[in-house]
Amino acid sequence: MRCVIARFPFDLTKSEVEQSMSGITPEPVSGVSVTIGAHVYPVMQVGEVITRQNRRDFTTGEMRRALTQLGFSCHEARPAAPSRDARADEGLLGW
Repeated sequence: MRCVIARFPFDLTKSEVEQSMSGITPEPVSGVSVTIGAHVYPVMQVGEVITRQNRRDFTTGEMRRALTQLGFSCHEARPAAPSRDARADEGLLGW
């Protein structure tokens, strides 16, 4: 499938992307992510690997659109768990 990423055309297939990402350790996810095989990668990491371009050269939207068209499942980052405020518990014991 032909995708345009950062104004450059790429002919990508799902199997090529899977092969490119095999053996790559996923970075911590903080934004939009994509599931490839058994791993969840940030879309920007995948974009950098498959295009060999700097992450500043393309957008998350471009990568998300391309990966979705290839048949991958993209998802938003999970909201961070709220941190527990220790001061909220001070009044429980009356101290």
